[in-house]
Amino acid sequence: MLIGELARAAHVGVETVRFYERKGLIRQPPRPLHGGYRDYGEELVGRIRFIREAQQLGFSLAEIKELLALESDASADCGAVRRRAEAKRQEVEEKIRRLERIRASLSALIEACPGQGSLELCTIMETLSGNGDETQPARRRRKGRSGGKARANGKGR
Repeated sequence: MLIGELARAAHVGVETVRFYERKGLIRQPPRPLHGGYRDYGEELVGRIRFIREAQQLGFSLAEIKELLALESDASADCGAVRRRAEAKRQEVEEKIRRLERIRASLSALIEACPGQGSLELCTIMETLSGNGDETQPARRRRKGRSGGKARANGKGR
């Protein structure tokens, strides 16, 4: 099977096949002695589909390489795969927790934003600039800061 045929059968592009070869996930067949095209084995279709499916589940290419190596390890068993899947699930759960914190922060920013007026009043822009507290409108913070500076300089209000 030619590389283009392999790519079509596995539902990937030729460049993806070449990328997986460079990463050591699939072996590039030897070049024929008398010229011609490399002959890719039918089993690579399943291997490429495995790689793609594992990527969809969040496994990195390095982790996929480890999973594929288990196939050739006579002492490996299903438990080794399960432990890797459990570790991946734990990573995903942590990412979800981080994303939920990000969502809460964005919600607070949006809630505090007046949604109109000049950018000087935009609490989102101020917070992203490192100048604000996303839970207070910008006008109050600015007034408080300038008042603080005046007192620091020995001048009253």
